[in-house]
Amino acid sequence: MTDKKIAKYDKAYLRIAKEWSLLSYCHRKQVGAIIVRDRMIISDGYNGTPSGFENCCEDENGLTNWYVLHAEANAILKVARSSQTCDGATLYITLSPCKECSKLIHQAGIKRVVFHMAYRDTSGVDFLLKAGIQVDHIPELD
Repeated sequence: MTDKKIAKYDKAYLRIAKEWSLLSYCHRKQVGAIIVRDRMIISDGYNGTPSGFENCCEDENGLTNWYVLHAEANAILKVARSSQTCDGATLYITLSPCKECSKLIHQAGIKRVVFHMAYRDTSGVDFLLKAGIQVDHIPELD
């Protein structure tokens, strides 16, 4: 596949992740994630509370509750419950991963991460790069 075609697909998958983020009940940040393997979407996720919990992500002070799952964690966990594998997959996410989720990404076998906006703490991206995972930032979606 040509670089131009890869860039076209990258932006399309990021737009899907952005649309998926709108399903989040979180007020502070709505984040969406898509996992793609062999040019097929194998999983999706958005940040929110675990299944069975009230869809309230923030406490009375507006801070995110500790038990809220990040979009990429939800997408990876969804794959874990299926017959699919993340080995060699690409994760498309609207916000660069935090350090905790970066460990999950690495352990899941994801080989590439494409993100739209940068998280204020870059240690997650730094970890992914150190682990040999390709990380691409695409700030413009057209």
